[in-house]
This record gives sequence, C-alpha cells and structure tokens, in this order.
Amino acid sequence: MFGKISQQNTGEIDDAVLTVTEKDAAKIEWPLRRELAGRYIAVAVVILAILFGRAAYLTVFQGEKYAAMARENSIRQIPVPAPRGIIYDRFGEPLVKNTPSIGAVLVPFDAPKDAVGRDNLRERIVNILHADRETVDAAFRFAGNNPLTPVPLKEKLSQEEAIDFYSRRKDLPGVSLYKTVYREYPDGLIFSHALGYEGKITEDEFKSGDGRYLPTDMIGKQGVEKGYESDLRGVRGYDRVEVDALGQVKKSLGSVTPVPGNDLFLNIDNGLQKKAYDSLQATLESKSLSRGAVVALDPGDGSVLALVSVPGFDNNLFSEGISSAAYQSLINDEAKPLFDRAIAGTYAPGSTFKPVMAAAALSEHVIDERTQIESKGSISIGNFTFGDWRVNGFTDMRRAIAVSSDVYFYSVGGGYGGIQGLGINRMKDYASRFGYGTKTGIDVPGEADGFLADPEWKKRVMGEPWYIGDDYHTAIGQGFTTATPLQILNSVTAIANGGTLYVPHVVSQVRGADGKTVAIPPRVIRSGFVNPDILKVVREGMRQTVTEGTAQPLNALPLPVAGKTGTAQFGTGNKTDGWFVSFAPYDDPKIAIIVLVEAQEGNEDYNTVPVAKDIYDWYFRERLGVGKEVNL
Repeated sequence: MFGKISQQNTGEIDDAVLTVTEKDAAKIEWPLRRELAGRYIAVAVVILAILFGRAAYLTVFQGEKYAAMARENSIRQIPVPAPRGIIYDRFGEPLVKNTPSIGAVLVPFDAPKDAVGRDNLRERIVNILHADRETVDAAFRFAGNNPLTPVPLKEKLSQEEAIDFYSRRKDLPGVSLYKTVYREYPDGLIFSHALGYEGKITEDEFKSGDGRYLPTDMIGKQGVEKGYESDLRGVRGYDRVEVDALGQVKKSLGSVTPVPGNDLFLNIDNGLQKKAYDSLQATLESKSLSRGAVVALDPGDGSVLALVSVPGFDNNLFSEGISSAAYQSLINDEAKPLFDRAIAGTYAPGSTFKPVMAAAALSEHVIDERTQIESKGSISIGNFTFGDWRVNGFTDMRRAIAVSSDVYFYSVGGGYGGIQGLGINRMKDYASRFGYGTKTGIDVPGEADGFLADPEWKKRVMGEPWYIGDDYHTAIGQGFTTATPLQILNSVTAIANGGTLYVPHVVSQVRGADGKTVAIPPRVIRSGFVNPDILKVVREGMRQTVTEGTAQPLNALPLPVAGKTGTAQFGTGNKTDGWFVSFAPYDDPKIAIIVLVEAQEGNEDYNTVPVAKDIYDWYFRERLGVGKEVNL
C-alpha cells in the first residue's frame, strides 16, 4: 500500500527531519530558559527582601538594644579592691600593713580569638611582663568562663615591667593593668600560724564564693585572716572607663570608692608572742630539735595572749604570690612548717592529764585529799608490770601531782590495792567536762578534736576487749588519749580560775569603717562542773610541783607559779614529747602557759620548764612590772 522508498530518498528525508527538529527545539528551549531565570530572580528578590527586612527590624526595633551592647563592649567597670582591714595586737600595735601595687590582668573579650593569636599573646605576656608561665596558662584556661571578667596574670609588677607594658601595649591585646593592694607581715615567721595569710583566690574558692569575689581578689587563708575574712575584706569599688578595640583605657567616666574592711584588735600580746617564739626557738636549736608550740591564755576570760607554732613560715611569700617551687619546698619539708601544732597537733597529754584525773577521783570519792598510796617503782597485774618513772614512796594527792607519781594515778584510775578506781567511763566523763575530745571553739580555723577512747570504740575498731592496762594508761595521759596543746591548756585554766571553761578567743574587738568598735565578749563552755574546793586541792598540788616537785627552777621567779610537767612516749621507738603547763600568779592567775617540745628520733631531751621560766620572767617584768631589779 505504501510502496517502497529508495535508499537515496531515505537519506534526504532524514536530513529534513533533523533540520526541522533543531529549529523546533530552539523554539521550545528559549521559553524554558527564560522561565528558569525568572525563578532564580524571584528567589533572589525574596532573599534580598528578607535581608532588608531583617536589617530594618534590627535597626528600627532592636537598634537600641544592640547599640547598648556596643556601648557595653566599649565601657567597662574596672574593679578597685577594698583596702583590707588592719590587724592590731591588744595594745594597738599593727601586725600587718597594706601596700599599694599594680597587677596585670587578661580580659578575654579583648584577646585574639584564634588559637595562633592566643598562643602568640601568651608568649608576649611571659616575655614582656616576666609572668609565670603556669599562671598565664591557667588564666587562659579560666578565660572561657566569662569573657568580660578580668583574670589575673601577675601580681606586683615592677616599675620597669609597667613601663614595658605601656610602650608595647599594642602587642598585648586584652591585657590591662589594675590597682591592687597586697598584705605585708613585718613578723611573718613569728605570727605565721596565728595570723595566717592573704593569698590569691583559687578557682574553687571563686566558684564557691556566690558572686562575692572576682578572680583577681585576694582572700584570707589560715589563721585570723581566714577566720575573719568577712570582716576584713571590705567592699570593692569601680572605675568606669571607656576602652578601645584592644581593651585599653581611653577615658575615665567616674568611679565608686571602695569601702575598707573592718579593723581587728586581737587579745594577742605582740611582745609576749615574740618572746614565746624566741624562747622556744632558742631552746629547740640548743637541743638540735625543730618542732614545738607555746600557747598562753588569760584564765579569767579565755583570751589568747600568745599562739606560737614552730617551725613557722614566711606568710609574705603567699601574699606576694608564692612560686610553685617555693610552695613545694614548704610542702615537702619534713618539719611541716605549714602545720599549726598549737591548735591542730594531737599528742598524748602525758602527765599534764593528771590534774584532771585528780579532780575526778576526788569528786567521785575514790580517795580523799589525805589518802596515801605507796609507789615502789611499779605495780604488777598478773604477768604485766606497770612502771613508775621513779620510786616515789607514800604520796597523797597533792604530792602525787607534784612528783608526778604514775602508781598513784594507776590506782585511782584503774584500781589497785583496795582502791576501787574510776574506770574508763568515769575518766572519760570528767575528761570531757574539762574539754578533752572536743574542739574548744577557738575563733581561728583548723582546730583538731583530740580523742578519748572507750571499750566500745576499741572493740569496734581494734576487735579487742578493754583491759585494766588500758585504764592505767588512760589515767596517766597515755594509751589512746590525744589532745591539742590548746585543749590541755584550756583544761588547766578551768582549774586555775575555779571551774569555768571558756572558749578561747583571739580577737577582742572589731572596728568598722565608720569608726565604731564592737567588743567580742567571752563565751563560757561550761562552769560549776567540779566543786571549787576540790579544784583548790588540785591547784595546791600544782603549786607543790614548783616548790618541791618537778619544776623547781621556777622558784627563782619573783611571783609564784603553779604547774604540771609531763612526758609522753609514743610510737614503737623511744620518742618522747615534753610538756609543761602552768599558771601565774598562783593566788591570782593572770596568765596560763603551755609549752610543747615535740619529740624527734634520737633525741630524749624534752625538758620544757626553761622555756616557761624565760617567758614568765619577761611577762612579770614587762607586763606586771614585778621583779625588774632581779636578774634571772
């Protein structure tokens, strides 16, 4: 029907078809391209409209907000630290002083944001300001917490370092100088533990400060500086300034004056503190020893007159910014100079515990003041022998205290030879009444509790029953009993004053920035817990310690002293701590003193009476005006 088409005709037809198809395709593609371009244009118009709309929104509706943010980035409040309150001794002599200084800080917002820029800035800070690299690295780590919070880089810039900073400030973007005040301690070693020190706030202290502190702040560490931190620190002020893009100050816009911290007046006698330190230090050095403590209290109200721990440390090192090497040296020192032996050291009280046991035995009618007990040098229970330090013969209560008869106190504590004995429960009860086993509550931090054992504790902890030997050891201040020098002295002040146990207090008055002074009254822990007549007998025994007992060198003093010597062996070696606790004048006590010489391996010279004698001699002459014509 269609017939056949020749090969030649077929090629012509293909060419025609091809020609028609290209033309038609061109006619079809052009509208498509134009439609696609239109879509692109439409999308672009929409995007531009959104951008212009957003810009208009930010300008019209949010303009003031972002303008304020820009102003805040250029206007800063530079904190001005408040002068820390001054600490005075009981006679108004300053024990610290504040010295103005210049420090360097990093404001993270103004520092380079890239890692290379920040690393370069680190190096320039170290090289130009001679800052400690560890401190600088720590500052950059801390910087991410709050970009506008200044982070300390270096304290106490020298004049040359400050000049270098100002000549090269463009090389130190984000670094600024600020006014600061650091603490100086004229007698750092002598008052190191009593005053403590002011040091740079740590990251943990900053985080726990509830917004009260800045990373640049100094804060009290140890002693009075820490115990009265809230009184001493004051309220910081501010300098309001305008800064440039590098964070450098361009113009001052006013300031808020800081409010100084409160001043403190201590009960501590500066002269007595120095005398106690010097006497103890000299005695220790003469015996090739290095560790001890002296505490002095007023028996009438618990005022702390001296608080000495040897060895001490220079607290100026901390206030000026102690180096890592210097701090490690203190930490690694075997003598532990940072450890406050006076209030935190716990030791067996030895025979200084016997006056308390005497009061307990008389109160419980285990014996009376005339009861005679013979010491032949030891007593034996079964296969066990409990020795005395010498044969003391027959002694009553007063003489037993004076010559420190162990056999006498074995008998009244644990029972022997027809004497029933107190037993551990009553011994612990009376020791607790006199303040053993519990913190005294002194108004400086770091005090230890001490320890009083009982059968339940021994069974629970050691898995052993309580033996008669444990009673004997407890009665003479050995065994498991431990106490701080402050606790032992405080128990004796209650004997000296007739039966009142006070909270020892270092600070006597607080003076505010307005000049008003508030006195800190004495606080009583308990009173009337032992009959005054019984305490009179104990005092008489302690007086005999000086007149005819183990502390007779004190008879040379111009005023009467009562006291109790003590030695306490501990550990597996032959190490013995030496004690002397006392009060004077005997008939009207104004001061009570305890001296500790801490044992060291290979040294058995633990006589502490000469230290007390030297201190009393000074105190009687200089403070009580007695005996100046006598040369001891």
